[in-house]
Amino acid sequence: MAGAKDYSNLQVGHNREKVEHHVREILKLIGEDVEREGLLETPARVTRMYEEIFAGYAVDPKDVLGVTFDEQHEELVIVKDIVYYSQCEHHMAPFFGKVHIGYIPSGKIAGLSKFARLVEAISRRLQVQERITTQIADILEEVLDPHGVMVVVEGEHLCMCARGVKKPGSKTVTSAVRGQFRQNPALRSEFLDLIKI
Repeated sequence: MAGAKDYSNLQVGHNREKVEHHVREILKLIGEDVEREGLLETPARVTRMYEEIFAGYAVDPKDVLGVTFDEQHEELVIVKDIVYYSQCEHHMAPFFGKVHIGYIPSGKIAGLSKFARLVEAISRRLQVQERITTQIADILEEVLDPHGVMVVVEGEHLCMCARGVKKPGSKTVTSAVRGQFRQNPALRSEFLDLIKI
């Protein structure tokens, strides 16, 4: 993740009062009465929501894989259907879907839950689907040094489904391919067949 910014000092929790103030101002600017009963707690609720959906800024995704294990398994490992939720950096609208990860270990594996934690750390920030896909593959390649990595991400974007062209049900599929997956079409096909894309 070369060039990644350090957002650790910008966490929502450290700036809760400021975030609440700005949410209240946005409500006023769109014509709402911030004193009406239904909106009195909205700035605080939105701030708490931001703490959760932007929690990825407080985590270094490379650290999430944690302890790795020496294991002489050098066949395909797939962790599929990892559900994620993220926020489009262009409209701050939600997008969500599933991540499928395949890798061929080269003597080092990670605990299976760590793959879901990696997806969370990367997706819980302002993102684009293409970057999520690339970052997952790059971090797995850097930390595990596998023979190959393939990542496929499916996403449904509310900035496309609920606004703009308004095409609900439209899905975007992105992939990142490294090592043996890039060199071996049969291996790519096996992965895609096993995840049923």
